[in-house]
Amino acid sequence: MPFFSINPARLRAKMSDVTTAEFNEEGKYLRKVRSFVLREGRLTKGQAAAMEQQWPLMGLDYSPEPIDLAQIFGREADTVLEIGFGMGASLVEMAKASPELNFIGIEVHKPGVGACLSDAAKAGVTNLRVFHHDAIEVLENSIVAGSLARVQLFFPDPWHKKRHHKRRIVQTEFAQQIRRTLKIGGVFHLATDWENYSEYMLEVLGAAEGYQNQSTTGDVVQRPEHRPLTKFEARGHRLGHGVWDIMFERID
Repeated sequence: MPFFSINPARLRAKMSDVTTAEFNEEGKYLRKVRSFVLREGRLTKGQAAAMEQQWPLMGLDYSPEPIDLAQIFGREADTVLEIGFGMGASLVEMAKASPELNFIGIEVHKPGVGACLSDAAKAGVTNLRVFHHDAIEVLENSIVAGSLARVQLFFPDPWHKKRHHKRRIVQTEFAQQIRRTLKIGGVFHLATDWENYSEYMLEVLGAAEGYQNQSTTGDVVQRPEHRPLTKFEARGHRLGHGVWDIMFERID
């Protein structure tokens, strides 16, 4: 399968710094770099207004204490968590298309949070909550074990140079952090436009304890209907570029 890449500068406008974690070459968690403090960015008037008006309704202030999903959403329902939602367009689309599910997004870039809240309010979405915080801390401290039906990680930074692979978020320890949050039968869904990264993801998750690949061929899956096709991705498909979806189920 030839290597292609959708325009990374445009597609990854929603992907930058999905977490502030850093790992060593064995996948061991090293430290947290509080880069999200530096990623406040300049909000548009609409984003600023959304932060002021919608955060009390949809924002989740980080606390080291586990959150109560039933209390937050006012109901019992399967919950989907997305790490690094960028500007939030696809997350809002998913939440609107699946009102029977609860959705939580985590993003360190404040303008992206504001844009997501703005779009959610315009779309009348009520089943979405967002964190403006480090994903690793949220996973470690805020999410109850076995409480999620799906965790999504779409188009994370590939750190394509080999010497930078240790900076990739997908590592053995990270896979087990995700597994802890998933219920049995829950799914870790990843997507990337770098074939090399997809192969790396498959290697890491294929060796991870407690997971099973949902692909019948043991590699990637077709894009599921629940993941919206972005306009940049659609353009890439027309040009023959590739995107690889990977879905692993927690079995233990």
